[in-house]
Amino acid sequence: MVLAGILSGCGNGDSLERFDGPTMGSRYSIQYVRHASTPGPKAVQAEVENILADVDRQFSTYRSDSDIERFNNLPANHCQKMPAPILELIRVGEQLSSQSDGSYDLTVEPLLNLWGFGPQAREEKVPSAEALAEVQQRVGHRHLRIDGDQLCKDAAVEVDFNSIAAGYAVDTIAARLEALGIHDYLAEATGELKAVGKKLDGSPWRIALEEPRDDQQVAERVIAVDGYGVSTSGDYRNYFEQGGRRYSHTFDARTGTPVLHTLASVTVIHPSALMADGLSTLLLILGPERGWDYAQTHDIAAFFVIRADTGFVTRTNQAFERLAGEKTE
Repeated sequence: MVLAGILSGCGNGDSLERFDGPTMGSRYSIQYVRHASTPGPKAVQAEVENILADVDRQFSTYRSDSDIERFNNLPANHCQKMPAPILELIRVGEQLSSQSDGSYDLTVEPLLNLWGFGPQAREEKVPSAEALAEVQQRVGHRHLRIDGDQLCKDAAVEVDFNSIAAGYAVDTIAARLEALGIHDYLAEATGELKAVGKKLDGSPWRIALEEPRDDQQVAERVIAVDGYGVSTSGDYRNYFEQGGRRYSHTFDARTGTPVLHTLASVTVIHPSALMADGLSTLLLILGPERGWDYAQTHDIAAFFVIRADTGFVTRTNQAFERLAGEKTE
C-alpha cells in the first residue's frame, strides 16, 4: 500500500508535520496537521517510538527476549504472566479463529518455520508429510488458555502475532495522537494505517491501493478515508516455487499448507486498524468464494484482487464502496 497526495499550506499558521523510521522489519510513517496548541514533531515522534518499542518487546518473534518468544520457548503445560495487550490480541485471535472454523490461527509459527517463512526457518521447501503431521500437533488456538493475567498452553504451541500486531500498533498510536490533541493525521506501520480528519488543505486523506505485481507498484484504486483503518494482505511477494507450483506465506491452519486459490490480495476498511489487519488476513486465507461470503455475511468492507487468465480482476462489496468515499481509478 502506498500513500497518495501532496499537501499544501493554508496560510493560517497551521503546518503539516511528517516523520518516519524503522519498525518491525519495515517502516512506519506519521503525517499530521499541527495547530498552535499541538506538540511539535520531535515530541510526537518520541511518543510514537515508545509505543513501537513496547510492541516490539511484547510481540516480536525475532528477538528471544520478547514476551511472546519467552512464552513460545516454554514446553507444554506451562503458563506465563503476560501484559494486557498480549492477552487482548489472544482474544482477538480466538475470535477470528472461531469465525473462520480454524483456518485463521495465531499458532502457525511452527508451520511458517517448517515451510521456510518463519523466524526460525532454514530453507524454503515443501516439507514431508511426516514432518507436517508432527508440526500440526502443535498448531491450534484450542491449545491456548487465559488464566487471569497468565497465558497457558497444553501443547508446545508457538504464537505469531504478525497478522495483527501492526494494526494494534496503529490503533495505539492513533489513540495517543488523539490524546495529544492531534485530530487530523495519517498513521502507518508496515503498510497498516489509519486516517482521521483532513489534510492541511481541507481535502481527505487519499490512499492508493496497489495492484499485485512483483516488478513495480501500480495504483489500482485511490480511495478517500476518514476515521478508519485500512489493511491490505497479499500473497504476491513472499513465496517460493517448487515443482512448478507456487507456495505463498499465507497458510490455512486447518491443513497446515499454503493457500492455493486465486485470491491475490484483500483490502479491508474498518474502524479498528487491528481488526482491519486481522480480517484482511482471514479473508485472504478463505479465498475468493469463502472470503467473499464471509465479508458479505459480516458486513466487512472488502476489496478483492483475483488472479485471472488475463491478469487481475477486482471485486468490491457495497460496504467497501460506502466507506471508500470518492474514488479515482
